[in-house]
Amino acid sequence: MSGWRRIVLPGADVALWSPWLGAVEADALFVELRRAIAWENHRIRLFGREVASPRLSCWIGDPGATYTYSRSRFEPQPWPAALAALRPRVEQACGARFNSVLANLYRDGGDAMGWHSDDEPELGARPVIASLSLGAERRFRLRRRRARGESAQPGDTSELLLPHGSLLRMAGDTQRLCRHELPRMRNLAEARINLTFRCIHTAAH
Repeated sequence: MSGWRRIVLPGADVALWSPWLGAVEADALFVELRRAIAWENHRIRLFGREVASPRLSCWIGDPGATYTYSRSRFEPQPWPAALAALRPRVEQACGARFNSVLANLYRDGGDAMGWHSDDEPELGARPVIASLSLGAERRFRLRRRRARGESAQPGDTSELLLPHGSLLRMAGDTQRLCRHELPRMRNLAEARINLTFRCIHTAAH
């Protein structure tokens, strides 16, 4: 039976399954992926300047699943065995097909990601994105996009915790109508791995 819990936010189609992986399997996967993935410090553009991303990342996917974000183009690395085995299970849980995954390593609470949407053209108009969390529990925020000059309204923002082994599904118009962030957490020394499964539409390149 499905364990999805819907997150209420105007314009969003978001649900959390926690825990999706059992603790023993999630522990082993965290250790294996931290070792097996070729982590890099990607360069991104922020307020017109190129800076080091506040996390380590690796773009992984099928041949041709090239991804461009923050004006940088990434060719996919091959799937590690543990991720290749996990992919069909994530697809079944989310009812979607994925040909790529952005792996992120947040080394401690000082690593973070600011407000953004995963709305690049190659993801399509209404992408399904599955986000698996391993390691340290982190806060995650979703916020409705506001028109220029529009003031904040009650219920515009939703905050939740993403525990070890949890699976977050974002679909529908979520990326078009909402933004999300992973804020810093002071005094957190433990690391977190986040796997965001996506489907790249090569015709959009």
